[in-house]
Amino acid sequence: MELSLRRPRPDDAAALAELLAHPGVQPGLLQLPYANEALWRQRLAAPVDPASTELQLLAFDGERLVGSAGLHAVGPAVRRRHAMTLGLSVHPDAQGRGVGHTLLGALVEQADQWLGVLRLELTVYVDNERAIRLYRRHGFEEEGRLRAYALRAGRYVDCFSMARLNPQPPSWA
Repeated sequence: MELSLRRPRPDDAAALAELLAHPGVQPGLLQLPYANEALWRQRLAAPVDPASTELQLLAFDGERLVGSAGLHAVGPAVRRRHAMTLGLSVHPDAQGRGVGHTLLGALVEQADQWLGVLRLELTVYVDNERAIRLYRRHGFEEEGRLRAYALRAGRYVDCFSMARLNPQPPSWA
């Protein structure tokens, strides 16, 4: 696999909407079915705030979009500035081929080495064993089970709350 990462552009909207709407991807996300290309085009065309610490990355195998990941602030609370949350999606045809590992590694490096983030947080469906293994390999630990956390295909599903603390927080030499 010839994997490359880059930030998204407005012309990626169709491919991103297709990835997020894929029947092998969408049930693992907290997004509704039928991803909207026009909405993604609008989001991707919005001016980037130079003070934003958020990072969205796309993974390509050649010209084909095979994954997406985002690193986001947990909210506006000043006392939570040390934490960020992340999300990740990988096309089923590319799962198990290093796409998730590469995307997650890039987000963790950005958080640890460039943003001074102490805590990374995520939620993952308890039945998403592949993703849970990936997160554990990158230092995430389960902190709790969120019962009936999200509605998925007409059923309430539990999620794990997972987090990772920066093993080497920034310091002054």
